Amino acid sequence: MTTDRTNGSLYTKIENRIASVEFGHPASNSFVSELLARLAKEFDQLGKNDEVSVIVLKSEGERAFCAGASFDELVAVSNLEEGKQFFSGFANVINAMRKCPKPIIGRVQGKSVGGGVGLASACDYVHATEQAAIKLSEISIGIGPFVIAPAVERKMGKAALAELTLYPTEWKNAYWAKEQGLYAKVYDSISEMDKELDIHLQKLATYNPEALAEMKKALWEGTEHWDDLLLERAEASGRLALSPNTKKALEKFKK
Repeated sequence: MTTDRTNGSLYTKIENRIASVEFGHPASNSFVSELLARLAKEFDQLGKNDEVSVIVLKSEGERAFCAGASFDELVAVSNLEEGKQFFSGFANVINAMRKCPKPIIGRVQGKSVGGGVGLASACDYVHATEQAAIKLSEISIGIGPFVIAPAVERKMGKAALAELTLYPTEWKNAYWAKEQGLYAKVYDSISEMDKELDIHLQKLATYNPEALAEMKKALWEGTEHWDDLLLERAEASGRLALSPNTKKALEKFKK
């Protein structure tokens, strides 16, 4: 069952020290700004919750994991402030995931585009199915994945980032993504993935929370400047969204 709410849905369930965070949106689990703000706040709150040792991030349904940011909102951007605010959405979520002291395990059941790839990259460990292809299509519409690029590069390396961004119409399959380091494991089916994911989460939940927090800090060492960096990238992206080339490219997508 998937949501039909235009602002999307976000549900959290905490059980046996495992917090399951599930987001959804009728447009292929894309993110409107309000939903991104809610997700960033949720990671912040879970990071402070002593009843939680590990977080699993998932999306609704059995098809797309995440289609990135709302295309309707992008098309509607009309000035620099709106542009910065729009692109700050994923910046705030990635920074919230980075600073959350609990390990975040991704469950990726299907395709990801743009910000969805950034979301997977910001997870500390990712289980995925063979349907979980990825694509960074931003350059093809006159902008770029500048906000999520640091997270993608940290996980997959600069060469993989270049390959994704400079061939923006090509899907890369889940096994390619695993080879580059985005996914830890790839499964034939959702049921197979969920079985292994549950075993993994149950084990993580029994480990020393202090050790997990220290490991999380070590994994993200060297990213302390991202609070400023990602917002600078959001501002630059906002400027590009207003450029004549981008506006022309977006015209064909207007309803």
